[in-house]
Amino acid sequence: MALFDKLHHVCIVVEDLELAQANYEMVGVGPWNNLPSFSDMPDLKVPNHEGFFGLTYKYATIDSGLQIQLCQPGPEDTPQRRFLEKTGGGVYHLGFDVDNLDVAQEISKGIELSVQASGRREDGSGFIYFDTKESVGVLLEVRKSRTLD
Repeated sequence: MALFDKLHHVCIVVEDLELAQANYEMVGVGPWNNLPSFSDMPDLKVPNHEGFFGLTYKYATIDSGLQIQLCQPGPEDTPQRRFLEKTGGGVYHLGFDVDNLDVAQEISKGIELSVQASGRREDGSGFIYFDTKESVGVLLEVRKSRTLD
């Protein structure tokens, strides 16, 4: 299994989510949807829980099936807030689909990727953010979609 071969989304950190959404809509990107809550993840390992739940996301799916995600950090200390303050915003991470997060995590250990944050649901879906900013210029994330009944 390759970790980074099925690009799912590009996440862009913005100061003003509504303004960014309006600007994308002006150039034909949309419609925009709220990203579902992460509150159903009993196994959540993030630097700041309050800050994590203060992040606001919207996404639009373009014709290729790729998502563009906009993320507005709240005032709490989060990696996204620090990124925004340092850079003024921009591409924060690339998210890739994987079939199995446990296998992805084992592969990541073999190539010495350190985990910055992760979250899992009981059905095995969730995400892992790798601390790849210095080596590749952005964070890389792997994600497994929820199982639909």
